[in-house]
Amino acid sequence: MSFLLFYQIINRELFRSLQAIHGKNYQAFMLRKLIPVAGNVREDDMGIEAKLAEEISEEIDVVVNSAANTTFDERYDVALDINTIGPLRLMRFAKTFKRLKVFLQVSTAYVNGKRQGRVLEKPFCTGDTIVKELFSHELSADSTMPLLDIEAEIDLAFRKKSSPDDSQLVQQLKDLGLKRAKTYGWQDTYVFTKAMAEMVINSMRGGIPVVTIRPSVIESTWKEPFPGWMEGNRMMDPVVLYYGKGQLNGFLADPNGVLDVVPADMVVNATLAAMAKHGSTNEPGMHIYHIASSMVNPLVFEELARLIHKHFTSFPCMDSKGRPIRVPKMKLFDDMNEFSSHLHGDALQRLSSHEKLRNICSKLVDQAKYLANIYEPYTFYSGRFDNTNTRKLMMEMSEEERREFGFDVGGIDWEDYISNVHIPGLRKHVMKGRGMCVNSSQLVGARV
Repeated sequence: MSFLLFYQIINRELFRSLQAIHGKNYQAFMLRKLIPVAGNVREDDMGIEAKLAEEISEEIDVVVNSAANTTFDERYDVALDINTIGPLRLMRFAKTFKRLKVFLQVSTAYVNGKRQGRVLEKPFCTGDTIVKELFSHELSADSTMPLLDIEAEIDLAFRKKSSPDDSQLVQQLKDLGLKRAKTYGWQDTYVFTKAMAEMVINSMRGGIPVVTIRPSVIESTWKEPFPGWMEGNRMMDPVVLYYGKGQLNGFLADPNGVLDVVPADMVVNATLAAMAKHGSTNEPGMHIYHIASSMVNPLVFEELARLIHKHFTSFPCMDSKGRPIRVPKMKLFDDMNEFSSHLHGDALQRLSSHEKLRNICSKLVDQAKYLANIYEPYTFYSGRFDNTNTRKLMMEMSEEERREFGFDVGGIDWEDYISNVHIPGLRKHVMKGRGMCVNSSQLVGARV
């Protein structure tokens, strides 16, 4: 297991600062700090064998659950098993721990579903629905609201899964998840199953202090361990990369809407601060923290589009022949039909007699439409996440702690972050330098 740990975790670029500090003693240092245990949230006791599970129950005092399937339109049975039943299994396991001080669940700010305006940091109780919250006052006396029964949802999904072999089963389970989510007022299967997880944890916690961290869209690091680090494409990144490569010059988004973004290291710092506070006070309760920017430092889509264009104008990607790719200003569309027409019109201009190029172009159009459809609830989202609890948490820290473990999203300069940190980090860590611009040394050397 230590071999696996070394190559999958501690040898990653993320830890290069620690590697520089400890040099040849780095591996030994990390192995003194970390004990890897293979587990599976889809099994009772995380699939850990009994003797080791007993040892863990004697020693562990903090549990952090960040395991999740984040695919917006995942199969309903899979999303439920990982995102809802997984935390249930983990809480059941954690309740056997002799020294447990705090259970911390990493959720998402978008569990708030289709709530509008100022969205407060408040917990969910079993059976809560966004539909009931938003529309109950509009119902007549003989009308009824759909009631959320989590056990019934699980039964529904798994009965569908066990139905006779059907070539369309996977798509049907995906459609089922989206349908059930929207029935109760959530955007998609991911946030719906995460919201149900919060309900389950709240109902099971008893006297255990529970912290729920709700970050918005997590993007590349702001400062620590170094600016711009990330792995994989996050929410806005496929659009940014398609645009930079000249494959997409517009997207479906409210120009005056807000993309709620928060750097990954701020989420980590807030998590550590909440863990330290509630692990030491040992006060039972459900403590919610929004790690989000839309209330205190909103990033407007129109401004984001300007910053992306500015970056790729200054530091263009290169085509296969080493020529800079010139990008037009990004167009934002507030209507799906207009965006679809734009995509097809743009595709017609690119069409080639070469069949392979036609196929590539067609796939790009399909991918852009898929992204627009799946992201539409977020690119037109009118909720703004209040972070009063998070700001109070930060103010309770000493000045030195705030300096070392800061998470003040209000202090982010978005132009600097997007232009000099995030996009350069995306190009370095995700694109791995492919299609790097002529001034690549200037691009990489500034902050990333």
